Amino acid sequence: MIKSSLPPILHSDIGIDNIELRLLVAADLEYFNGHFPEQAVLPGVTQLDWAVRLGCQHFGYSEAVANLEVLKFQQLILPGQEVTLSISNNAAKAKLTFAYIDGENRYASGRIAFDSTPVNSKSATNNGDEASPC
Repeated sequence: MIKSSLPPILHSDIGIDNIELRLLVAADLEYFNGHFPEQAVLPGVTQLDWAVRLGCQHFGYSEAVANLEVLKFQQLILPGQEVTLSISNNAAKAKLTFAYIDGENRYASGRIAFDSTPVNSKSATNNGDEASPC
């Protein structure tokens, strides 16, 4: 997995088994360079990296991704855009379901399966004060 710089989080709504993060996709991100010359687009691999890393940080998974399921990129995320990253946790199956949305617009979605259950959950154990396993 690549190690992208995480985007600024403008707002967060945190539940026990889900989080919603309002993200600013800054126009000056290095990931837009050359992807593509005609119209800069946020690469799918960066979107996936953000979902994995932010999901791991919140729900306590290691970065050992076992499988990606039903991964879909429906619309382009462009420079300067704001999107909401919604992540739901199914700890019993060691899976996160994510979606990038903005109102009725759906940009990308999928499920991330991990090799093991979470090591800890920030929302349930420490309110995000400890270091992330990711």
